[in-house]
Amino acid sequence: QGKILEKTGLCSQITFGRYVRQGRKLGVDPKLFIQDLQFNKVPVRVYQPKATSDGRRRGIIFFHGGGWVFGSLDTYEKVCRYISRESESVVVSVQYRLAPEHKYPAAYEDCLNATIHFMKNIEDYGVDPANVTVCGDSAGGNLAAAVSQTLAGRSDLPKLRAQILIYPGLQALDFNLPSYQQNRGVPLLFRERAAFFALQYLNGDALHVQEVLEGSHIPPDMRLKYRKWVSPDNIPEKFKVRGVKPLRPTDFIAEVYETVKRFCEPNLCPLLAEDAIVHQLPESFILTCEYDVLRDDGLLYKKRLEDNGVRVTWYHLEDGFHGIISLYDYCGFSFPAGKRGLDSVVNFLKSL
Repeated sequence: QGKILEKTGLCSQITFGRYVRQGRKLGVDPKLFIQDLQFNKVPVRVYQPKATSDGRRRGIIFFHGGGWVFGSLDTYEKVCRYISRESESVVVSVQYRLAPEHKYPAAYEDCLNATIHFMKNIEDYGVDPANVTVCGDSAGGNLAAAVSQTLAGRSDLPKLRAQILIYPGLQALDFNLPSYQQNRGVPLLFRERAAFFALQYLNGDALHVQEVLEGSHIPPDMRLKYRKWVSPDNIPEKFKVRGVKPLRPTDFIAEVYETVKRFCEPNLCPLLAEDAIVHQLPESFILTCEYDVLRDDGLLYKKRLEDNGVRVTWYHLEDGFHGIISLYDYCGFSFPAGKRGLDSVVNFLKSL
């Protein structure tokens, strides 16, 4: 529908997509105080349980999904309310700037600045400075991973207690990993759209989407360098039995690489961070879905974290697909797998 409207000149695909996904502001929640604020000029929505607490609460900074292009505070209102209520935590939902109007690193910088502001003013919200977790789904998982890496070496702030990455997108080097081949046409995230969103975030356009999908955008020496981290060899065999075939390498196109070379920056693709950073990361929770092009990004990062001595809790939805968490109680219905996934996040938080 978005493509049709764009061709007729009525509106862009992205504008239509934002309209469909905009969500709506809900009424008063009897169990939560909810207020819209600004943290370092970044809009946020803060959820605080009304019930009295014996001590300081845990804090959760939440970055929404939507391919860096869609999503808002309202879109994830039900998810954030649920996490705050069920885990009895203070949740801060961050409205970062969206692409293509605001290219990389705008979203990353907004999430980082909002997190730092919260941690510097944590006493105002009754939160334990030793129990703050960054959390996000999809593009939000990417942003949570990038923020976590940036803060890992900071000595002037409390250490993050954990990071929660819900089907995160963590690399843009290889769009032909097994999960991309197996789930290329599975909603809610098609293989082509994953590359489209990454390019919108990086450059504000998707001019070289085909070359990126084919793998022509990365020099052979760089592909070899990162093969130790981004490779089907690092994915358990049981995830490669369904419709996977080895692909012939495509010719490298230097002109394309020049336009996308920032894909090799860890703040954009956290899977490429050096071991010296990864081993400093906090305890981690990673949720993956079987029917998701981004499944293998999560599996590869799980291995990297474990190889560097980071404790990882992994939850895999065998019947899950990309975006299933965001559909919790959506228009009156909810997928059982999504509810299980959301409860797994809550249970992890309560264990901290």
